[in-house]
Amino acid sequence: MAKYTVILEPNYPEKGYTVRVPALPGCITYGRTREEALSRVKEAITGFIEGLEKAGEPIPEEVTPVEMDTVSV
Repeated sequence: MAKYTVILEPNYPEKGYTVRVPALPGCITYGRTREEALSRVKEAITGFIEGLEKAGEPIPEEVTPVEMDTVSV
């Protein structure tokens, strides 16, 4: 079982979350609640990987988790 870091971004002013998987560019989903977003991202990752397998593409593995920071401008 592979593990992937996911980024949950709150949607404002609407409710819900957009979820991205940095190790799988283009793997993005949405959920109205945090729980729904996390459930849906599992489905999105599974579907994304299945698509890569069907296309004969390598499956990316997360080597180093994403780092996040805040900057002032």
